Amino acid sequence: MTNRLFTAIVGALVVTALAGGCGRASSGTTAGEGAAAAAGKTAKDLVPEAVRKTGELRVATSEGYPPMEMYKEGTQELTGVDPDLGAAIAAKLGLKFTITNAAFDGLIPGLQSGRWDIVLSSMSDTEERRAAVDFVDYFNAGGAIMVKKGNPEGIRTLDDLCGKTVVLAKGTSNLAIGERQNEKCTDKMKIMQSEDAPTGLLSLDSGRAVATIVDSPVAVMYANDTGKYDVLPEQYDAGPWGIAIDKRATGLRDAVAKAMEELQADGGYREVLDKYGVTANAVQGVLVNTRPWK
Repeated sequence: MTNRLFTAIVGALVVTALAGGCGRASSGTTAGEGAAAAAGKTAKDLVPEAVRKTGELRVATSEGYPPMEMYKEGTQELTGVDPDLGAAIAAKLGLKFTITNAAFDGLIPGLQSGRWDIVLSSMSDTEERRAAVDFVDYFNAGGAIMVKKGNPEGIRTLDDLCGKTVVLAKGTSNLAIGERQNEKCTDKMKIMQSEDAPTGLLSLDSGRAVATIVDSPVAVMYANDTGKYDVLPEQYDAGPWGIAIDKRATGLRDAVAKAMEELQADGGYREVLDKYGVTANAVQGVLVNTRPWK
């Protein structure tokens, strides 16, 4: 989440090796070849036969990152940008939508082992992750520094975090931002690791940490909803978030890319983003692994 994300890629690659022939069949095409093959076809036409036979699109996410993925108040029903977009994609594919909540650092290994078909969880499309998965990009954002309301420590940039206690969600790209900054610090930070962004904010509330880094749209939502935090304007490592699909499942990747194209054309994609106030984070066109699909 957020850019969330530096999932344990080494673990994912180990799972890849162990999985061998597990998972659904791959068409073996590159993104460009897949786009050419999709010409004149609908997203539903492109669904691989193995997936079509199951009749469902199994989506995994990691709850606790509003407005991207969260529970409806008082329920265990997942909602937010990612569940809603996943449901819209499943509809374009003609498949039943099912969604599973899982630990963020287990999302790619679960994908590799065939527990689910796609991951939609504020996951940054990074070169490291692309060693194990392909991404259909759907969102643009970066990490922003959050502090207590009024910014009592006078923090302005990453440099100001040196020598201070900072809390960062484990398994995320925001943790990676903090760790890279710490390498530059003469007076090192103390970096605490939380399970997720909400847990990290509790450390700010209690005074155990003076700052955190959270994906910008999520940070703004928390700040607006609670009135307890300030979000600094600069974004770090801003870039695309992607729908992760097993590297071997190129047929499904192209079906999802086509579904995104259809949702962009008919307004369904914009409708999801508008609902949660994140339209400014939209991607333009269909991107696979940060590059135009066609």
